Amino acid sequence: MATSTTTTTGLSRCAAIVAVAIISLAGGAVAENATAAAFTGINHDHDHGHSRDFVRRVGTSLETSKGPYRFVGMNYWYGPNLGSRGPGGDRDRLRSELDELSSRGVKNLRVMAGSEGPNDQPYRIVPAMQTAPGVYDPEVLEGLDFLLDEMRSRGMKAVMCLTNEWAWSGGLAQYLVWAGYAKKIPYHPPGRNTWNEFMHFTSHAFGHERTVQLYHDHVRFIVGRTNSVNGVRYTEDPTIMSWELANEPRGMNFFDDFLRWVKDTSALIKAMDPNHLVTIGLEGDTIDPKYNGINFERLNEPETIDYTTIHIWAENWNWYDPYKPVATYPKAKQKALDYFQDHARRSGKIGKPMVLEEFGLARDSNTNADRYLPSTGVTWRDHFFDNMLAWCCLLGRDPNSAVVGANLWAYGGDSWEGVNSMWTPGGLWKPGDIFTGDPPHEAQGWYSIYSTDNTTLDLIEQYGECVAAA
Repeated sequence: MATSTTTTTGLSRCAAIVAVAIISLAGGAVAENATAAAFTGINHDHDHGHSRDFVRRVGTSLETSKGPYRFVGMNYWYGPNLGSRGPGGDRDRLRSELDELSSRGVKNLRVMAGSEGPNDQPYRIVPAMQTAPGVYDPEVLEGLDFLLDEMRSRGMKAVMCLTNEWAWSGGLAQYLVWAGYAKKIPYHPPGRNTWNEFMHFTSHAFGHERTVQLYHDHVRFIVGRTNSVNGVRYTEDPTIMSWELANEPRGMNFFDDFLRWVKDTSALIKAMDPNHLVTIGLEGDTIDPKYNGINFERLNEPETIDYTTIHIWAENWNWYDPYKPVATYPKAKQKALDYFQDHARRSGKIGKPMVLEEFGLARDSNTNADRYLPSTGVTWRDHFFDNMLAWCCLLGRDPNSAVVGANLWAYGGDSWEGVNSMWTPGGLWKPGDIFTGDPPHEAQGWYSIYSTDNTTLDLIEQYGECVAAA
């Protein structure tokens, strides 16, 4: 297919444009004194034969005792459910997918460390980890333990996302119902309510006292947990890289409540667990930061927040039309790079590392093939990943840059094997279906990266080496 992009392909051209990238960034980048945050070096305590080598923030970098920690990782939100012995669990598939990712150099996974029931509610992960306030499904909890233990044996790190802005895992909206603020959730699409109605509803979670209490109870429960598989306390497990307050929280009209919630929750986690990093889980500015109640700098400035995150959704934000890629991709690429570079500069200015935590693109939609089928091509997706990962690599080589890593959205692994029999391409997920990389409320197959997407996995492997070596 003819393309309208001048993307690099692999590592051979990556080094050739390092100087260009650094020059283009030099005007806005701020050098960070490496002594701004003390690095404690090697921790000689041992835990089940593994060095307690936690990831730590050093200025605008992340480090372990081995040196700088940079990564190309993956979103793997359904991992705890796949690790369960109960409904939805498949430990053989989990091991296979972790082996595939590890063999490709993927050593960082972002997973859900909280999902909220009840299990009869629509558009969400089932079974939920927490089915009622303080009531947990032991099989899903053990699934999280099992996932961490399997990651541990492969030298992987986990970003532990504690709840969600959106209803596909229950999230903050469910806490509001549990706390008595409302009797039911005004579900966003594919539910009957608009996205704006849902977001304004959910934003009350930051200032509603009982809702905050219930959420903090979950934070205490998970952060204070001991792994039932290997006996390691979560606070002592270097497999965990960081705790994330929520996926894509937005303050809307309650920014002050939101900021207080960020400060209080991050302080709570740091008091319980000084070993691990803490991040918020923000998208960055989004396409309308004022409306969405986002102030990137103020939210990330507290000392209890260790690094910033951004998400980039070219199709969802109407930058890219997958049915007209030749016409729309060049502008979408430029918007994505501008968004990325702007946030990297601003993150450096407040002295925090930055992770490009979510980004994805649909399968080729400008053909006669079904865009949701695993067999449909990924030419334009690969262009997008190539562009974004090249910049992760290049900025990683700039000593003035805050960029430390990226997590692609999202791994669907071996779920391609169940297409049409165990899940419906383009349909919604329902209980009894196997998990793909697409959350239950979204068209299945939209953004999933499968174990058969070899061109994509080759890119990830190549840039993983580039980023780690930067």
